[in-house]
Amino acid sequence: MQDFWPIIASVLGVFLVMGVGAACRSLGWLTAEADRTLANLTANVMLPAYFVHQFSRSSEIGEISTAWQPPLFGFVSTALGLFLAFGFARSAIGRWFGLVSDSSQRAFALSAGICNYGYIPLPLAEQFYPTAMIDLILHNVGVTMALWSIGIAIISGSGRDGWKKTLISPPLWAVVFSIFLSSMGWAQSIPTPLATAIGTLGSCAIPLGLLLSGAIIVDFIRDQSWLADARVIVAGIGVRQLILPLLMLGVGGWLVQSPDLRTVVMLQAAMPAAVFPIVLTKLYGRDTETSLRVVLWTSVAGIVLIPTWLAVGAWWLT
Repeated sequence: MQDFWPIIASVLGVFLVMGVGAACRSLGWLTAEADRTLANLTANVMLPAYFVHQFSRSSEIGEISTAWQPPLFGFVSTALGLFLAFGFARSAIGRWFGLVSDSSQRAFALSAGICNYGYIPLPLAEQFYPTAMIDLILHNVGVTMALWSIGIAIISGSGRDGWKKTLISPPLWAVVFSIFLSSMGWAQSIPTPLATAIGTLGSCAIPLGLLLSGAIIVDFIRDQSWLADARVIVAGIGVRQLILPLLMLGVGGWLVQSPDLRTVVMLQAAMPAAVFPIVLTKLYGRDTETSLRVVLWTSVAGIVLIPTWLAVGAWWLT
């Protein structure tokens, strides 16, 4: 357990950055009008730069061109999580937990079904599991595809909206470009001025994403109604942070052989719900309060449960 104190401190640090974002929103330093611009910069410039930078630093260049398992596992595991959460919400058990309307069931499924696959695990992997960074980035491509296809189909009630966003996603093409450079042996030969610029932009991605996440959350929690209905909170923590981690670790221990991908499975199993589903829930007119309850309370529980599941995952998978 002593080895996990640095991880606990790092997890707290991640949530403190989100807290700074919330404080900046409350003080008017980070306005809602700036959200779209900063989110676009993060997604379309800084995250692609972060990915290219990570690939250029990787010493596992020879394996990248055949690394099909991480994105496949990311897509399949996220799809299973979304379907399991949706099935739970639609069941009699889900209705007993307060998920009685179609709107709340769809909001719950999207929020509990997809974990925080970027802004929390990426800095943890960079600090504690650096050899797993490339597999984590590739894995997240699969998660993104599942979000913008199956996730959008669940929250919208239609399967027509998501694939176009996936196919024109700059982070996706940054990964494709990086794989090409790596397979050609060029990724570590990027000219120094360009590599410095890419690294500088990439280093902004995670902090800015966390600041925006904190600001978005504080916008919603000003309405005290999210504190109501403890049944939904219990259901969200149960599905996202008990059932799905056990399933992921069990399947990962059985099917996954690569040590780095097993580390990715361990990281993803430990994560709380992602923040972005709150935005999608609001965009599609679903039950935002249900989404907020799941996201906020799994994040609070994650302060304890992330290190706990990492410890369990390290024991089981490594």
